Amino acid sequence: MNIIPLNDIQAMAEVAATSKMFGFKNPQEAMAIMLLCQAEGLHPAIAMRDYHVIQNRPALKADAMLARFQQAGGTVVWKEYTDEKVTGLFTHPQGGSLELSWTLAQAKSIGIANKDNWKNYPRAMLRARVISEGIRSVFPGCVVGVYTPEEVQDFNPPPEQKVKHMGTVERVEDVPEDVLQEDDGAFALHVPNSDKPYKRYETPEDWIDGYASMVNRIVSSQKFSLEEKTSKLEALSTCNTGVTENFSSFNKIKLKAAIVTAGGQSSPKPDMSQQPPDTGLSE
Repeated sequence: MNIIPLNDIQAMAEVAATSKMFGFKNPQEAMAIMLLCQAEGLHPAIAMRDYHVIQNRPALKADAMLARFQQAGGTVVWKEYTDEKVTGLFTHPQGGSLELSWTLAQAKSIGIANKDNWKNYPRAMLRARVISEGIRSVFPGCVVGVYTPEEVQDFNPPPEQKVKHMGTVERVEDVPEDVLQEDDGAFALHVPNSDKPYKRYETPEDWIDGYASMVNRIVSSQKFSLEEKTSKLEALSTCNTGVTENFSSFNKIKLKAAIVTAGGQSSPKPDMSQQPPDTGLSE
């Protein structure tokens, strides 16, 4: 397979995330899985067809997992296929044969059958478990490091993260002198009409968080019209171009996602009648 340039993958990731058709919450998720596909010798767009992101984990759909197994020379014969029990005989030239079953009683005994997906689709859930365990046992080479969405949904969820409050400051162009920061951070965040940095940050990630907070302050203001907010966001973007134009492609994706989360918009020309104000950011 030909190597797809990083800029093209970035563009595909943005389309995949903003289309809302493939379950990616942001371009970073889409791009990470596209890079995984490319590392496996697959076209990055395969990520949109074969993968889900469940609880911040990449999950390979059961049908895609079975298709990879069969393409690699494996076969499966379904011996039993009911809401109570699913049994499959998996065979591969390099891994031999294995008959494997999953039952609803087994799922109940380990405490995973009380979820809605098990109650509504027990046969499909059992089938996914059989596919994953059977292929992982007979020919693990085609599923290294990934599980089915059905399995990941049954993992313990990650600890809940506290939501970071962005604040509701009304004006950003008139910054008091005692707020200005002159520490040793390499990444300076500027505000319009000020010669001094508003604040400095040690990492691009921290700078992106600070910029997104500033965007949120402008967007959340009740004093400005939509046109005024657009103008202020464009001015904020312009005075920080020296920082953003030196970002890597991946950090530019992070920045766009953070801006959207903060209430801004990543496209350069917003629909003023329907959309929130544009940040004016460009690559």
